[in-house]
Amino acid sequence: MKKDHAKAFATKAHQGQVRKNSSEPYITHPIRVAERLEKEGCSDDLISAGYLHDVVEDTDICIEEIEQQFGKVVAELVASHTEDKSKSWWDRKKQTVDHLKDASKEIKYLIIADKLDNLLELEKEHAELGDAIWKNFNADYSQQKWYNQEIAKQMYAHLTANEIPAYFKEYEQAVKRFFK
Repeated sequence: MKKDHAKAFATKAHQGQVRKNSSEPYITHPIRVAERLEKEGCSDDLISAGYLHDVVEDTDICIEEIEQQFGKVVAELVASHTEDKSKSWWDRKKQTVDHLKDASKEIKYLIIADKLDNLLELEKEHAELGDAIWKNFNADYSQQKWYNQEIAKQMYAHLTANEIPAYFKEYEQAVKRFFK
């Protein structure tokens, strides 16, 4: 299956990388994102994109290689959620917020699954390490608050009630809880 290949590919690509505030292998994040998408009954292509969503952004793998290995649909999903690291934090995040507003539901599903997992991990890390967590980011608490609140505002745009997965509400609640 494509998703199994994507998991193995992402695991190899992220080998040696760790999360920002822990020694946890980085691959645990894309695995959780993909598992959340799978639990919601998403397509094999979207689950594969969940595994691969940070590969182009955080490794030397290019989007063309993703397309060769996994097809055009997966490559488009990954590309839609890949930030241009040559831009400032503000420009990258503003672009994500603007993109989210009119994005397809599949792209929204991928972005919110990613943001939710990041926020839940940030919550755990903050409970353990306190405000020291912010030293490992390009943005402080207030900037992260703005970003997550804007994502939460835009994620529902153009979706019908039956298109909204349960984890959107979970993300909305986590944003309210963490960014008081």
